[in-house]
Amino acid sequence: MPLRLTTYGRSEDIPPLPGTNVFHSTELFRVLEQTEGYRPLLTVAYDGDEPVGKLLCIFRQKSRWLRIGRKGFVYGTGEYFGQRWKPEVVFGEILTYLTRYYGGYTWSMEFRNLENSLFGYRYFRQNGYFPVRWLRVRNSLHHHRIDKWMSPSRRRQIQRGLDNGAIMEEARTEADIRSVFSMLERYYSSKIHRYLPDISFFLSLLAESSGGKELGKVFVVRHRNRIIGGSVCLFSGGYAYLLFSGGLRKRYPLLYPGVLAVWKAMVYAHEHGCDHFEFMDAGLPFRKLGYRDFILRFGGKQIGSRRWFRISWGWLNRLLTRLYV
Repeated sequence: MPLRLTTYGRSEDIPPLPGTNVFHSTELFRVLEQTEGYRPLLTVAYDGDEPVGKLLCIFRQKSRWLRIGRKGFVYGTGEYFGQRWKPEVVFGEILTYLTRYYGGYTWSMEFRNLENSLFGYRYFRQNGYFPVRWLRVRNSLHHHRIDKWMSPSRRRQIQRGLDNGAIMEEARTEADIRSVFSMLERYYSSKIHRYLPDISFFLSLLAESSGGKELGKVFVVRHRNRIIGGSVCLFSGGYAYLLFSGGLRKRYPLLYPGVLAVWKAMVYAHEHGCDHFEFMDAGLPFRKLGYRDFILRFGGKQIGSRRWFRISWGWLNRLLTRLYV
């Protein structure tokens, strides 16, 4: 019996599904569904009536009318169940379906944060995707002292910031979320290559995580009752994933708010049983990159990986394929 693929565009239509991966979960779907400028699509592969795989694709649109501002991306390569079908085969079916029916809806499709950079290689190439080398940075939280591999200068900055009166805590109210969003919005306004979602993402994340299942957390750094730093994490399968972080470092240079925002997220992940802490975007493998130098001082290790891209303009996609393959 061939696989049957069903795509869900509304959370109320999604049936109960197996799986623990937050990036392909119904919970994250609901958060994105309520986020302005985002359109999530969950594709589920069925063997008869039994789900054997699922993949959440996220479409982000800066302009309602211009396709040039519309982008599709996926974290990982989906989640798969059962023994009858090989995960790569199921993934290949979903990938072909998404590319055929939604590849022209956006100007680009991207698969990022691949756990196994060789997974699905044949199917990516068959569907016209090209790979780009990328880096990931991951910290181990197994040791009882998670600052064991941290640079001495980073330890001093953390201690100095706390000694100078900075306070690290979780964001628990809507007022906290709005304050940290305003701070992050100012911080990300100068980061051309980084994108901050609408505040509805953060409010929905807080609401979705208030139940029994902890989807993610927002952390804040305060000084004299003012939020000067913040970070956002998702949790899945013993991993904490840092989505966003920043601080008013120029205004408060002796408090190191950006450093403390990351440190608070790491401490929380360690205290709540996470084995690893991952920075979601360590960038291209350039010899010098300011953000990667910043996060490596927390003691993590670089991991070589790749991202897969497909451009909807055929001539440009063929040109980039020749350059990268």
